[in-house]
Amino acid sequence: MGIHRKSWDSTVILLTVAACLVISEAQHEPGFCSMYDECGKNPTVVGSLLNSNIPCKNPGPARQVVGAHYDRLKEVCPMLDKGKGQTFACCSLQQLSSLQNSLTLSKAVLLRCPSCAYNFAHLHCVTTCSPNQSQTINITRTIPVNISGTEKEAVVGYQAYLSTSFSNASFNSCKNVRIPATGGYAIATMCGRYGAKLCTAQHWLDFQGDSSNGLAPLDIDFRLIPPQHSAEVPAGMVAYAGVVLGCNETTPTGGEECSCQDCEASCPSVAPPGPLPDPMTIGNLDGVLVICLILFSILVLLLLCYLIAKCNRRGKAKRSKDKNANDVDQNQTVDPSDVTCTDRASLATQEFLGSLFQSWGTVMARHPLKVIFACLLVVVAFSTGMMNMNMTTDPVQLWSAPNSRARREKDFHDAHFAPFFRTNQLILTAPDRPGYTYDSLLFGRTNFSGLISKDLILQLLELQQRIQAIEFWSDELNKTASLKDVCYAPLNPNNPSLTDCAVNSLPQYFQNSIDNINAKANMTELGVTKEVDWRDHFIYCVNSPLSFKDITALGMSCMSDYGGPVFPFLAVGGYGHEDFTTAKAFILTFSLNNYPRTDPKFKVVEQWESMFLQIVEEYQKDPNTNFTFAYMAERSLEDEINRTTMEDFPIFMISYAVIFFYIAIALGEYSSFKRILVDSKILVGLGGILVVACSVQASMGFYGWVGIPSSLIIVQVVPFLVLAVGADNIFILVLEYQRDVRRPGETREEHIGRVLGNVAPSMLLCSLSESVCFFLGALSTMPAVKSFALYAALAVLMDFMLQMTAFVALLSLDARRQDGNRCDLACCIRVKSQRPSKPSQGFLLPFMEKYYAPALLSRISRIVVMVLFIFMFCASIFLTSQVKVGLDQELAMPSDSYMLTYFEYLYKYFEVGVPTYFVTTKGFNFSSVAGMNAVCSSVGCDSFSLTQKIQYATEYPERSYLAIPASSWVDDFIDWLNPGSRCCRLYTTGTSWGKFCPASESTFLCLRRCMSLPSSGILRPDEAQFNKFLPSFLTNRPDLQCPKGGLGAYDTSVVYDKDTGEILASRFMAYHTPLKNSQEFTAALLRARELAHNITMSMRKIPGTAPDFEVFPYTVTYVYYEQYTNIVYEGLVNISLCLLPTFVVCCILLGMDMRSGLLNLLTIVMITVDTVGVMTLWGIDYNAVSLINLVTAVGISVEFVSHTTRSFALSTLPTKVERAKEATAKMGSAVFAGVAMTNLPGIIVLAFAKAQLIQIFFFRLNLVITLLGMAHGLIFLPVLLSFFGPPVNKAVLLELQKKKAKETEYRNKALYDNMSFENNENGISLETTTPSQNN
Repeated sequence: MGIHRKSWDSTVILLTVAACLVISEAQHEPGFCSMYDECGKNPTVVGSLLNSNIPCKNPGPARQVVGAHYDRLKEVCPMLDKGKGQTFACCSLQQLSSLQNSLTLSKAVLLRCPSCAYNFAHLHCVTTCSPNQSQTINITRTIPVNISGTEKEAVVGYQAYLSTSFSNASFNSCKNVRIPATGGYAIATMCGRYGAKLCTAQHWLDFQGDSSNGLAPLDIDFRLIPPQHSAEVPAGMVAYAGVVLGCNETTPTGGEECSCQDCEASCPSVAPPGPLPDPMTIGNLDGVLVICLILFSILVLLLLCYLIAKCNRRGKAKRSKDKNANDVDQNQTVDPSDVTCTDRASLATQEFLGSLFQSWGTVMARHPLKVIFACLLVVVAFSTGMMNMNMTTDPVQLWSAPNSRARREKDFHDAHFAPFFRTNQLILTAPDRPGYTYDSLLFGRTNFSGLISKDLILQLLELQQRIQAIEFWSDELNKTASLKDVCYAPLNPNNPSLTDCAVNSLPQYFQNSIDNINAKANMTELGVTKEVDWRDHFIYCVNSPLSFKDITALGMSCMSDYGGPVFPFLAVGGYGHEDFTTAKAFILTFSLNNYPRTDPKFKVVEQWESMFLQIVEEYQKDPNTNFTFAYMAERSLEDEINRTTMEDFPIFMISYAVIFFYIAIALGEYSSFKRILVDSKILVGLGGILVVACSVQASMGFYGWVGIPSSLIIVQVVPFLVLAVGADNIFILVLEYQRDVRRPGETREEHIGRVLGNVAPSMLLCSLSESVCFFLGALSTMPAVKSFALYAALAVLMDFMLQMTAFVALLSLDARRQDGNRCDLACCIRVKSQRPSKPSQGFLLPFMEKYYAPALLSRISRIVVMVLFIFMFCASIFLTSQVKVGLDQELAMPSDSYMLTYFEYLYKYFEVGVPTYFVTTKGFNFSSVAGMNAVCSSVGCDSFSLTQKIQYATEYPERSYLAIPASSWVDDFIDWLNPGSRCCRLYTTGTSWGKFCPASESTFLCLRRCMSLPSSGILRPDEAQFNKFLPSFLTNRPDLQCPKGGLGAYDTSVVYDKDTGEILASRFMAYHTPLKNSQEFTAALLRARELAHNITMSMRKIPGTAPDFEVFPYTVTYVYYEQYTNIVYEGLVNISLCLLPTFVVCCILLGMDMRSGLLNLLTIVMITVDTVGVMTLWGIDYNAVSLINLVTAVGISVEFVSHTTRSFALSTLPTKVERAKEATAKMGSAVFAGVAMTNLPGIIVLAFAKAQLIQIFFFRLNLVITLLGMAHGLIFLPVLLSFFGPPVNKAVLLELQKKKAKETEYRNKALYDNMSFENNENGISLETTTPSQNN
């Protein structure tokens, strides 16, 4: 229908030659006509979409209309009615019928605003039927015709003179009328090339009078005359200036004023949204910053006061002081009455745990092989559950709780409307192509970008057709599958062909036809003849995408080959101010049906997408490709995440290998070169790694049995966490064993048991704190965080249990090997060099004892450290308030992913955001008048109805994040029922009598309308009519005769009970503004929910509405971004739950030592806060992945802190500084070697991973956690303990005092016995000696 004919039919040529320009012979005076009756079809118009006739030239007086003629005039042109017997007109009954049919098309979209429809009819009634027609129109062109043997002149062109006051007022009454199905303006379909944005009264009327648009039967040249320019009107003529109704006025026929959505003048006074709250400020500074500065000042001032008070006490104290001004009780004598209950409880706890673990360790060391075998059986038993383990990769199941609001709303939506369709898309650019200017006959000089060129459009079409031709064998369907088997086909969903598939692209403006793109035609406009081509058609279509025929000589449709419109923002991108010809990108979108993962067709659609990606990748590699483009398939996100996981797997393996190598080397005690292979601990290090691996494996197996799914985060993070915890314990145990001297008469097994009794309580303290911490973290509502916490908790617990059993047994075997001077890797080989009698202290312990601890705990250093870390803490509190919340989806992609380019193009070129649905649940009576009025936005609807409130929100897109108002099936259903259109009619003949008759059927077969228009002009069906006609509306395919049909637009948007007719669910689609980051997606979700809640509260007030009825917003992204609406609260709760056990367990295992517990807790809190502060500085957003790492940070912090705290608490040295030095040197060295140096090499390796998620949230964040943990554990905590640590446990001192007394008594007794023996040997007795001495 869009190809220009190269030659005219001979008859048409003769008629055209005979046509001439004439000056009307009619008298230009009131009561006279220029035309009357019809003269058949217009032979000069080719490709007309309507079967309309043209009038005959017939000057003469106006005819009186009576009878049926009068009734029809009153119906079609009520503004010309002067009463029976008093009404005259210049149109016949047949003309009135034709005019009525013509107006019906326009009324289909204008009837929702009665005054607009009335004014539009007024305009055409004046030129067609006015009794003063000769004063308004001036015939300019006629052709001779033969009607039933009578020669007549048919009018094919005339001038119509209208006053600008009349034309402008008519235009203004119609310019805001909406098309609910698209959210756009009806005027856009009636203004041709100008669209809604550039449309004016002149442009609007020019389109009405352009016979090339396929709708007008003849050419009408509308001359709009301002009132002060009446001289421009020919003599005897008057520019028509009739009364025009405002859109907020009622019509004489009873029509109500237009609704707010269609008429700004009808809108109630709605206050604009208030200003956004300003950030908290104090003076001109950020409020949080000022508070942090005040807090820093207060803390430093309190520290200063404490130091001053301490100095003042020093002069008054009688007790001696050490060089650091600590009180020293040189004798440290303790009276039993001074021992508190807490001290006794602490001593009892330590003695009990020490004795328990000593006995346990001795038993494990004596039966190493049995223990290892038993542990192996337990691990195997647990690990078999891994066969039942499910790996969750679906982001929805990972980050959205099953009972979360977004998840429930998604489930409701998918259950009633099927899942959101799958998008497969290309965004193509040609950046190096220069732009150009096209001088169009119709549109003037128009700028085109270099992209919008015929050769590139043809290449785009070739690529599109290549993709559309995808075929493959499907085992699921047992046939060759193609696009039509999986595509979204809105207008033929049951049995689609390939052309029914929804493919949105620029070639669709040409119905994907190469011939249409190549079409050219000569066209004359205003005496100028030029060639028109694809560019003219493109300009027209992007401004009027709903047109079935353009206004060029090409006469092509703008509708796609699947029958729907292609809106320009879905076909091109990168333009400004709706200058679509300057677009920088083509957008090619294939929409596919979505299926549940259990549906066989899910595999089919994924296979099609794989073929799609394959073709696009091949096309991208083609050197002849002129495009630079980005692309994605629905499966791309999941594919790329899985790909990077597999590609980065070797990185993790290298990381673990580096850690193993370090542990194997660092655990050894090297006394001489000859004993390197004997003193190395390679097998012990390997055993420690295997213990970690077995604990993780056992944890996964256990939860596999239980049925709790795993995830990639668990596989990647939990081993790392357990390795950090396990390595620390391994180092503490092995180093303690190496540094301790075996007592005389003590066996190797007893030695190991005694060492374990010394260090195992500390290991228990950390492991139990971490395990309870993670178990409490499992209270999180996020599935990924919950499952991670469960897996980590059990893995840490299993790691501790295996260390207390299998690793102790392995250490016993290794000690036996080392005592036998056997090589580490070759046990059968002995070396002659003997083990030195004095145990090796290594390098780290002496360094910390002699240099590090004294330097750190000097008087000046301690003050500097306290001030520095207080500053860090306060600064981090401020930075924490600045951290960005969210996870941009491109960060989940590897650094070399094609999806990164797609996201870049998406944000750069797309001019509209994702669609969002406002979904209604069961419990609202849509069939009642009040129910319809509470939803619709046309005449008679509530001013604050559902759709009207959404419309108000779109007026403030920067606040609501809504760009396009919601489509409304209720509005279009009411318009569809209106008898003023052809949409809803009933058969009046044949076997289908009384049934629905589509608009495409002949009028003579369907003489009845579904409904009659009430006197009020507000049409509302009753419940029976509503339930009867709604199914017909939803299955009625829209066309030119009835554009309001619901098929495609609404058939999947309304779910009703087929027995009762009750609406079970429905949805109203709007569009978001372009959303570019997590913060905007989250804000859009919150604003949409606020709006939906407001709508819900209003609709619940309608009588008969269920109290649980709800309106909620839904789009495919909400389920991912809902977590960020409460993740701050979620994080605070989770971290608090993790911090609680670190305090409680520390207090309990240290015998209710509250001060140690609080200092331990304070340091871990500072590490966590400082970590979040550094996250802000390093660009690490706060999200669920960060939260998992912060929970991990608490666990690792326990390792950095708790060992040192316990060592300090149990130390009996006289001053806090000396105790801090001892704890720093003894436990600090083990923590540094076991945690810090174990983590750092493995973390650094992760910097080479491709996945940005790993680089940012595993490398950066774990590096921050490790460095901050090391700084606080090895620098801040010793200083903090030296100032505020608990005093020496007096119960321990009393026990030492008693032991010392017993040892003194034993030595004295031994000395006395020895002296007596010597005297007896010499024959001297004490009794005889004493008197002599006295004498």
